[in-house]
Amino acid sequence: MTGDCLDNYRALVARVDEFSARIHREFADHLRCRRGCDACCRHLTLFAVEGAALRGAWRKLPPGQRDTVSRRAAAAAEDGPCPLLENQACLLYEARPILCRTHGLPLLYRGEDGPQAVCCPLNLRGLTAFSGAAALDMEVVNAALDAVNGLFVRKVFPPGGDAGQRLPMGRYLLPQSEYVPALFKELERPGG
Repeated sequence: MTGDCLDNYRALVARVDEFSARIHREFADHLRCRRGCDACCRHLTLFAVEGAALRGAWRKLPPGQRDTVSRRAAAAAEDGPCPLLENQACLLYEARPILCRTHGLPLLYRGEDGPQAVCCPLNLRGLTAFSGAAALDMEVVNAALDAVNGLFVRKVFPPGGDAGQRLPMGRYLLPQSEYVPALFKELERPGG
């Protein structure tokens, strides 16, 4: 029943990764983000679909490492360091959430003052301009993530709850999390 409920999320992750790879190719000499650069790695809030994907990867960690992550997650402060950081690297890099995949890239945001491209101050130094195609439109990404999460919530959670809300990442990384309903746990079973 829930085996394919992460397919839409995986497809969105693949699109974001394609964009990221293109930007890394085009601006290789101007990007400083790499293993060991963890200034952006904070304890984020996640949608349930992101939490499910991350939890699935967390459950594959060796038990001792999983316990260590759970202890860090239980103690993690909002906007404190990410509980998945170890030696300045993400333990679940391949399963990192969408926002983590966009860190450091040129991002386009639309606000009251109009569109604005932002980027990590360590990146794109020396460039006076770049094309709009080089900035990831976060309004589009966030709308897609919200829609994907909505589909996931309707498939996995009982009606009437608040499963569509973002929760701190650490809540998905606890062994007996009250934020993981019975249907969500089917994803953790072999073949789920």
